[in-house]
Amino acid sequence: MEWLNRDGNLQRETFDGLWATCVQHEIDHLDGKLFIDYLKPLKRQMITRKMQKLKREQARG
Repeated sequence: MEWLNRDGNLQRETFDGLWATCVQHEIDHLDGKLFIDYLKPLKRQMITRKMQKLKREQARG
């Protein structure tokens, strides 16, 4: 990965394992992506329905 630090200097680092997963997760956030964006449509739909159900249940108190 390459980025500019606060002073404008180029930084380079290679990440693997859990660190690579964390870095990719944060880059996805910057790009506006969520983990469900990587799921197949059926699985995404199942999760979305569960989340909507939980939201309704919480709203009821």
